[in-house]
Amino acid sequence: MSEPDTETSPAAAEVPPGAFDTSIEFSLNGEKRHCRIDSSAVLLDMLRADFGCRGVRRSCERGVCGACTVLVDDVPVASCSTFAFAVDGAAVETVEGLADPDGTLSPQQRAFAECGGYQCGFCTSGMLMLTTGLLRREPRPDRGTIREWISSNTCRCTGYEMIMESVERAAELTVARDGERE
Repeated sequence: MSEPDTETSPAAAEVPPGAFDTSIEFSLNGEKRHCRIDSSAVLLDMLRADFGCRGVRRSCERGVCGACTVLVDDVPVASCSTFAFAVDGAAVETVEGLADPDGTLSPQQRAFAECGGYQCGFCTSGMLMLTTGLLRREPRPDRGTIREWISSNTCRCTGYEMIMESVERAAELTVARDGERE
């Protein structure tokens, strides 16, 4: 097998002038960030390549499976189908930002661990971000609301029952935590 021709390999090609034609500033997991991007870059690629957010999963690349779900200003979005420039001035949250700085799991993470909602783990980061967005909007969702919200994320391992139980438990833990803060 021959070695790749590094003169013509796309990976070795020089970035053409003007490729990084957009500068954006945003908050990522609570920290201010600045980035120069190609205006055609998608949020998923920027988060993974430029900021090391490996919990943001690549799967369908069409915005239908939910594995790449992140929060933008508390709204769940498919990062694979969102242009990176769209988060200029926004607050972006990924699964990497859910735990406390000391490593204490968030109520959502704890609930998924307690209830077995993680299954194989591939969809978990998207489910956790979706759960976070739901609980910020509706702290005590009923099962119908939970079912509606999680239906936008695909899990190939389960019938969703343990995920629904995890979201219900996350709501209990979040309400209890927030009650302690008051």
